[in-house]
Amino acid sequence: MTLLFVRRWVSRLIVPMLLVSVLVLGPSSPAQALGGEQVPLGEPAPGFTLPTNIGDGEISLSDYLGQWVVLYFYPKDFTPGCTLEAQRFQRDLPEFIQRNTQVIGVSADDVDSHAEFCDSEGLRFPLLADTDGAVSRAYGSWMKPMSMRHTYLIDADGTMRERFLGVRPVLHSQEVLARLDELQQA
Repeated sequence: MTLLFVRRWVSRLIVPMLLVSVLVLGPSSPAQALGGEQVPLGEPAPGFTLPTNIGDGEISLSDYLGQWVVLYFYPKDFTPGCTLEAQRFQRDLPEFIQRNTQVIGVSADDVDSHAEFCDSEGLRFPLLADTDGAVSRAYGSWMKPMSMRHTYLIDADGTMRERFLGVRPVLHSQEVLARLDELQQA
């Protein structure tokens, strides 16, 4: 009877808590953080075109040649960690713009969800709908059925310069800004 109680307790409490911690706080191990094969630094970033909630309805990475890009993948609109991460990128958006850098968010949510999320949180940067996970897989950021919390810094020539795997939403935007400054001054 005691063993049955423990199994139920673990399945009802511990497993959901672990899932929430991965979604909100990020993965706890390097294996979880990877989510697939990563593009080597110094190599061209995988190109893509995805639907978005703003502008002409689609965005391609090639649209930003000549600018740096913060390409951040996140699990789900309106979840606590994803909302906090988006709010911090929005708060710091003027600093990214000063550095000739575009912030772009990617998740498996659809365009309508992104539009509601942007309206709700006052986000003024594009969110891309990777509903089949193809772009997330290309960047090694897919854990079906959602994107993982990874961020990539892509330089003005389209080259992968830095990656952040299993990020913490609270400090992440400032962490990206600091690394961007280092890379742009090098």
